[in-house]
Amino acid sequence: MKLLFFVGISIGFIGCSLNSGPKVDDNSNLKVKTSTKKTPKETATKEPTVMKKMFQTVDADKATLVQNGKDKLYCARCGMNLVLFYKTSHIALSGNKKYQYCSLHCLADHLRDGGELRNPEVVDTTSLKFIPVLDAYYVVGSDVVGTMTKVSKYAFFSIDDAKAFQAKHGGVIMDFYGALEEAKKDFQK
Repeated sequence: MKLLFFVGISIGFIGCSLNSGPKVDDNSNLKVKTSTKKTPKETATKEPTVMKKMFQTVDADKATLVQNGKDKLYCARCGMNLVLFYKTSHIALSGNKKYQYCSLHCLADHLRDGGELRNPEVVDTTSLKFIPVLDAYYVVGSDVVGTMTKVSKYAFFSIDDAKAFQAKHGGVIMDFYGALEEAKKDFQK
């Protein structure tokens, strides 16, 4: 037992020392990382980095989360934070259990694995309330970043809201089935 522990520790140290030296690229050129230390004055005058809030994100008190337990805050498929990606959130029932997804992509992934989902709903991007997917107008392919996909999909209860979003951000307005077909393209190779 002590021998295994010693061998494990030795391998760990050897691995650390092997990875800590200069890097050599395919052309056998030595690459050395140099440190660019800043003076305290340079450090003190640097502006703090402020992250811009993502379009999909809402304040936690405005998000409706339907799952229970320790995973309530996370997508049932990919584990992403549902508050951060709330405006693309979908919910559905499977058996007696409610599932919440960060995106149509993850709902489509569950369906692709043979999941039978009932009563699917989507967040209305304007009101932040869940609406039946069959009542939604999806704006697909706008210039607003999507969730889990390169082709964004935002849902609206009102056709006028969808048209206003489309006028500002582009994209194509379609129903749930059209948006779902677009989401399925994410899985084609």
